[in-house]
Amino acid sequence: MDVTPLVWLITIAVTIAFFVYEFYAHVRKPHEPSIGEAARWSAFYIGLALLFGVGIGVVSGWRFGGEYFAGYLTEKALSIDNLFVFLLLMTSFAVPRIYQQKVLMIGIVIALIMRGAFIAVGASLVANFSWIFYIFGALLLFLAYRQAFGDHDSNPADGKFMRFVRRHLPVADEYDGDKLFTVRNGKRLVTPMLLTIIAIGFIDLIFAVDSIPAIYGLTEEAYIVFTANAFALMGLRQLYFLIGGLLQRLVYLAQGLAVILGFIGVKLVFHALHVNELPFINGGEPVLWAPEIPIWFSLLFIAATVAVATWASLAKTRRDDRRTAIVDERADAATPAADEVAPPRH
Repeated sequence: MDVTPLVWLITIAVTIAFFVYEFYAHVRKPHEPSIGEAARWSAFYIGLALLFGVGIGVVSGWRFGGEYFAGYLTEKALSIDNLFVFLLLMTSFAVPRIYQQKVLMIGIVIALIMRGAFIAVGASLVANFSWIFYIFGALLLFLAYRQAFGDHDSNPADGKFMRFVRRHLPVADEYDGDKLFTVRNGKRLVTPMLLTIIAIGFIDLIFAVDSIPAIYGLTEEAYIVFTANAFALMGLRQLYFLIGGLLQRLVYLAQGLAVILGFIGVKLVFHALHVNELPFINGGEPVLWAPEIPIWFSLLFIAATVAVATWASLAKTRRDDRRTAIVDERADAATPAADEVAPPRH
């Protein structure tokens, strides 16, 4: 895929322009988006991402188009997992709803900057060291195990990193609008708003560790990696307000993402064997029996995994809701009404 420096500059400039527009049009004035507003803008950004993928397929070939769609779908699924952690952070720091847009916007920009750095490093490693695919594959298999069996109930606002930050920064007890700093009794303090942003930035750094190796398992084109990440992050703020309640119902999202990460990890190991240059593996020669998983299969597998995880999650929560309703009805039926209670004897 031949991407000129001019195309890179235009792409980055347009990405920045979208975020600047978002800030001045939606975020600068504190408010909580309505469901209609969130739905319209979410649909716009998803439609724009799909249209861009079609453009890549038409201009550069459908092999690259397929890689983009697989990468975008994977990054979008991982971004929804990010939203769940963002929701925990917002709750832990008690961020007022009208200020959550600003926190999310800054967090998303931090995420894109960090992923851009990871993408640049990853592109250099992939271009110069074929053995890096072994490391990426092993890392994703480890992350898949942790995603499936790790502790997802821990509070990210009370982790070691945030305790370290609190020990070294003077923190105010209350918010001062959407300000990051405030003055109390002549002393300059950081507000909980700034703490929330620091926490989100740290979480973004952690998520980039599994996000970037995952998409490099689907494509080696840095341009596709960047644009898939950019489009996955665009509209994430609106999606937060649109499906905030639904996030609690996606109980199998972690397991679905574990399956996707594990699949891409295996795909990376197979690719590493196929292009092997390590002298202690097959004498430094490629392992020809190692299969190369085609991108169309990767795309179908990822889409099917997301669909199954979503369907299974919603089916389970519906069953749980029905059981809870039945228990409540039986409890109500077993409790005698006030006028049925016999009067006390004298």
